[in-house]
Amino acid sequence: MSEVNPNLNKLLARTERLMNDPARVSYRGDYHVGVDLGTAYTVLTVLDENFEPLAGAYRFADVVRDGLVVDFVGAGDLVRELKRELETRLGFELEHAATGFPPGVPRVEVRATANVLRAAGFECRAEIDEPTVANNVLQIRDGAIVDVGGGTTGIAIFRDGQAIYTADEATGGTHFTLVIAGALNISFEDAEKLKTNPREHERLFPLVRPVMEKVGSIVARHILEYDVETIYLVGGASSFRGIAPVVQEITGIPTKIPANPLFVTPLGIAMGDQP
Repeated sequence: MSEVNPNLNKLLARTERLMNDPARVSYRGDYHVGVDLGTAYTVLTVLDENFEPLAGAYRFADVVRDGLVVDFVGAGDLVRELKRELETRLGFELEHAATGFPPGVPRVEVRATANVLRAAGFECRAEIDEPTVANNVLQIRDGAIVDVGGGTTGIAIFRDGQAIYTADEATGGTHFTLVIAGALNISFEDAEKLKTNPREHERLFPLVRPVMEKVGSIVARHILEYDVETIYLVGGASSFRGIAPVVQEITGIPTKIPANPLFVTPLGIAMGDQP
């Protein structure tokens, strides 16, 4: 499996360390906020004026499915809770933010996501598609970014830094969890805990490999007519050990994955929070 730029991994490692870190932050300057309403996790990220991580928090929540807000009140309450938590750490009010959406989501649903931010007390300054925000962080000129999220797998093909093709299909981390729950005869919640525990990955890998192969098949189908030399995996489900080699095996294309793929999209969304 191909390696990722070590500077990118350092940035993502700093972001992970700041997530749910209760320490107060002394900062008085311009800031950028990203709110990622994912199928599995809602992530709020704050960057400083130089787009370096300041603070962040995330929670598991069933408020969005396949890019669609299914619990508007719950989503607003959760974002407001994370907002207040980070305001306490930072010592100032967070007034504005950006948000992202999967490719192919109807415009009305994009507006719903923006309205969640407004309900939580933010001015929503940008609504950006997820491939674009991911590439805010990855900064690739040519290749395919594959976002394996909770409910869907999003694919974007880039040429000269611009997305020339995007698609999104159902299959993601939630399907991993459902397979684990069914195979082990346990609840969805218990299966989710096992899935997110890296010490369990070797034991669970044979169970979820077929889902990984399906992800690889989705990617292979969408990139078939394009000359793609490298695939970059992001998204929470990409954290499951072994997925990159499976995607590389199915597609026959070198596949890179950062050390903390869950935070690529939230970081990119925050980078898009600009006047």
